[in-house]
Amino acid sequence: MKRLPCSLWFLLLFAAGGLVLFIHQQALSEMVQQQGPASPGSQEQDIGSLHVTKRQRKLLKTSPPIRHTKNTISSSSSSSVSSSSSISSSSPMSSSITSGFFSPESWQKLSGILEARQQLMKEICAKYKSSISKTITRHHVKSIFVEDKYKLLYCQVPKAGCSNWKRTLMVLAGKASNTQSIKHDTVHYGQHLKKLDSFDQQGIMHRLQTYTKVIFVREPLERMVSAYRDKFENPNNYYHSLFGKPIISKYRVNPSKAALKTGNGVTFKEFVQYLLDVHRPVGMDIHWEQANQLCNPCLIDYDFIGKFENMEEESNFLLRLAGAPPNLTLPSFKDRNPSDKRTSMQITENYFSQVSALERQRVYDFYYMDYLMFNYSKPFKDLY
Repeated sequence: MKRLPCSLWFLLLFAAGGLVLFIHQQALSEMVQQQGPASPGSQEQDIGSLHVTKRQRKLLKTSPPIRHTKNTISSSSSSSVSSSSSISSSSPMSSSITSGFFSPESWQKLSGILEARQQLMKEICAKYKSSISKTITRHHVKSIFVEDKYKLLYCQVPKAGCSNWKRTLMVLAGKASNTQSIKHDTVHYGQHLKKLDSFDQQGIMHRLQTYTKVIFVREPLERMVSAYRDKFENPNNYYHSLFGKPIISKYRVNPSKAALKTGNGVTFKEFVQYLLDVHRPVGMDIHWEQANQLCNPCLIDYDFIGKFENMEEESNFLLRLAGAPPNLTLPSFKDRNPSDKRTSMQITENYFSQVSALERQRVYDFYYMDYLMFNYSKPFKDLY
């Protein structure tokens, strides 16, 4: 039997390698095929229509790593802290909903939406974050507030309704009689709510495994613009001094002495330059940090993923699930800079018209994992 020429062996090996690479790329590009309902008013995508390009996969692989601290908390052998309660018809929490503000039809609809969000999160984490350390540290739970009476854990995402949710938690905890009377500074600086990282290791893990874990998110670029408007377009000595001064000093050509001294007047373009700079003159802040970095949803399996775009309905749905007093609902007032219009997608588009197409793309890339995990569609048509 004659031996095959070396050139033919090379061609056969090359063809086989190409076939393996093709199959691997096809497997990577497959996304969640399950159809999921979208909540009214949000920019949620049809879950079955998601597609990830090669370029986006590269972004996912290079997204910020989960940081670790020395205060290690032993977790269970599962890939994340599992959900303590399922939003299904068999859940013991679900019985109160039919006698509250929601009809059985509304309950079923919202349950379906929330279950689809949970399932999508599991799929994304399994596909793109399976290699991360499964050890939960105090750093991972530092944004989570605790309400022991109703067994709720709420992860704070600033500019996504957190002030009003913290007011509601204070009422649930018996720290106030109603939400309307609680001032903004009392909410954020009064230290009336417990943080999960204040407990010992056993207390942290017990609550993660048995309490209802909640996160509310917002369209990422809209949230980022809301943070910029709040912190830089209004009087705020803390942010103007800590962030404004170094931002103006690094990114403004020929800044005035007054601007360097006060940090007032940071433009949106300067803020974008700071956000995209890998050598930022000052660190990140929770008001514009990615939601997935604040709340670590691939380590902590949230029972309830709510959306700011449907905040009132979904928040009150959660309160009924939790067995909260029937007269308690999430407040909707805006107590900071009340004369300013709420940041909308139209306002967001106006701000992003001030920066280049490349900068818009890079900001979208910066928040891309949030867009993927929480199922928000692209905010601008020219993004890829």
